[in-house]
Amino acid sequence: MEGPTPAAHGVVRPHLIGLPIYKMTGSGNDFVMLDARTASPDDWNAEDIQAVCARGTGIGADGIVFVGPGSQRGAARMIYYNADGSHAAMCGNAALCSTTLAVHLGLGSADGMDLETDAGTYRSRAAGTDTGRAELRLAPVDAPVTVRGLALADGERRAVLGRVGVPHLVVVVEDVDRVPLMDRGRALRFDQSLAPEGANINFISADGPAHNGKPTWRMRTYERGVEGETLACGTGAVTAACAIQDWGLGALPIDIQSRSGRMLTIRATKASNGSYDDVWLAGEGRMVFRGVIT
Repeated sequence: MEGPTPAAHGVVRPHLIGLPIYKMTGSGNDFVMLDARTASPDDWNAEDIQAVCARGTGIGADGIVFVGPGSQRGAARMIYYNADGSHAAMCGNAALCSTTLAVHLGLGSADGMDLETDAGTYRSRAAGTDTGRAELRLAPVDAPVTVRGLALADGERRAVLGRVGVPHLVVVVEDVDRVPLMDRGRALRFDQSLAPEGANINFISADGPAHNGKPTWRMRTYERGVEGETLACGTGAVTAACAIQDWGLGALPIDIQSRSGRMLTIRATKASNGSYDDVWLAGEGRMVFRGVIT
């Protein structure tokens, strides 16, 4: 059976022409954002999403995000699709961008709002209208666990699997720049030990620049649904920070430098049962431009 029409054509169906869009970036994760009051996910199919997200022939993005009113006044609703058209319950950097956009659209207050996603409802806030940064309070996070049957390659020191909205495998290496990310990331993403869901694959190394007087970690991500490297992963950074704390390799709050060079900060408190409470992700949620689909 043939798959979807190749996204390289960069062509959407006529009824989507003229829709206003916002191009936003969250520490290097870039998104096409739409006001859900005028653009319903039901009007889009996988081929439309692939065409808009295609780099070189479309707008170019890691995914498409619909932001609209939430179930109560002052709340916002986020619905996220990966660049391949698949639905994802949660994306941390998309949530930070959605917070900024919700304030811009008058759906929520910069001081704080409930952000409803398909992975749950989170409290979020904008750090300031001119800073391009936002903060997201996530649900409690279970401690990452070792994966049975997962074989590590040379240079991979240890790995754990966690879930922050979606599954993430965190792999510690000596230097993330030396990881053959496309080959190794894809192999791990489809490893049988992670079936059937698979996972985002986050490689981390403890050689980042000092930030706020503390050493930082660097991270590179192979992201499922994009099936390639993305320049940042917010929920992956949260999983990595919890793993670093669990391993005794660092102490929260932890700064993680994304592939774009932007910094993500993770704050959390480890509970007596080993899980993490009061989990906050802080990072960029910046509007790049506004336009219309042509």
